[in-house]
Amino acid sequence: MATLDNTSLHLPKENPAAEDFLPLLGTDHVELYVGNAKQAAYYYMAAWGFQPLAYAGLETGLKDRVSYVVQQDKIRLVLTSPLKSGGDINRHIDKHGDGVKSIALWVDDARKSYKETVKRGAESYFEPKSLEDDKGEVVLSGIHTYGETVHVFVERSNYKGVFMPGYKAWNPHYKPSDVGLKYIDHMVG
Repeated sequence: MATLDNTSLHLPKENPAAEDFLPLLGTDHVELYVGNAKQAAYYYMAAWGFQPLAYAGLETGLKDRVSYVVQQDKIRLVLTSPLKSGGDINRHIDKHGDGVKSIALWVDDARKSYKETVKRGAESYFEPKSLEDDKGEVVLSGIHTYGETVHVFVERSNYKGVFMPGYKAWNPHYKPSDVGLKYIDHMVG
């Protein structure tokens, strides 16, 4: 039986001068819309060893949603619930139940990533925008994929805060041991 050697799987470039128009640095985070963000965060902590990282909600100035961010090694999950009825988050949960809304991709330049993907036919989810606080700036932009899941491009090289502007550190007493998850290696829609 033949074995697969991943180090030998190289395809020649059709055009040697071609460059990657969308260099991705990795998965920044995955955002799930859930019915109860705090409960979901504790589930991912208790069952899967995720660590608490950040929180955004009424106390940080949000009026329509609450988000808890948990992390394990290079995996960050943002668990978001609505604070009001009738909004987009509610409609998504009503239609799909708890589930992934956004796959956020870490890039060097969110504006260029948006421009290059839209130029090639991607449908805009939102145009580039800058979020700032005293810890720096994060630039975001977004495109639709198929279905209702979206990709958000995240440029955070000029940010030194806990997660993003508008979030504060979340430090509950409960901090379980991780279970060894390292990174997201692929996603299937």
